[in-house]
Amino acid sequence: MIDRVKTGIPGLDEMLNGGIPKRNIVLVSGGPGTGKTIFSQQYLYHGLTLEEPGILITLEEHPVQVRRNMAEFGWNVKDYEEKGLFAIVDAFTGGIGESAKREKYVVRSVDEIGEFLDTVKNALRDTKAQRAVIDSVSTLYLTKPVTARNILMQLKRMLSGFGVTAILVSQVSVTERGFGGPGVEHCVDGIIRLDLDEVEGGLIRSIIIWKMRGTKHDMRRHPFEINDKGISIDTEKIVKSISRLSVYGGVEQ
Repeated sequence: MIDRVKTGIPGLDEMLNGGIPKRNIVLVSGGPGTGKTIFSQQYLYHGLTLEEPGILITLEEHPVQVRRNMAEFGWNVKDYEEKGLFAIVDAFTGGIGESAKREKYVVRSVDEIGEFLDTVKNALRDTKAQRAVIDSVSTLYLTKPVTARNILMQLKRMLSGFGVTAILVSQVSVTERGFGGPGVEHCVDGIIRLDLDEVEGGLIRSIIIWKMRGTKHDMRRHPFEINDKGISIDTEKIVKSISRLSVYGGVEQ
């Protein structure tokens, strides 16, 4: 029997044959507006409701904004923080600003790899985290392009060593078929791609699982929506191949 982690995203566990295999590191990749951050936060909060502690490493957004955005979906994490079950690792502000000074886990500079890894390790240890999210690893490729893949491998070893099942968020351009920075797909156990395409004058969000180590999974593309409760996938429907010739100036993707 495979030990699986329930995602809390309606439809996704069905696509994954019951959930993400425990200890897997999963890349969630997609362009702007596809719902990557919501996806990862929904996964974390569901874990908290199951008494599974978690951490969120934010590289692109202020922790105050993270909490505010999560609260809009009813995912209030402050009580869990006070209980020591959830932590935000602030790798965005550098400790600058009054509100940032009140954060418990602050990375002063992402360029200081040792400090970054030590801060993440402390948060994992203190919370006894079972789930983790890094949003987003694309920032590492911008700030540390030469060593980004090495950093990711170190993070993967650390997360796996703590028994954590993690999601790494990766930003790609609208027309890009890849999954993020060079080699990032080789650093993970699973890849989930979120897309936003124009179809007959409207935008459709869709999801497909490219790979997931340790389990069989649905290999079809399904539509999903974002509502006031988060992401919900319609596994009864399939999004057929979308030609982007007219959308992206005659270059087929």
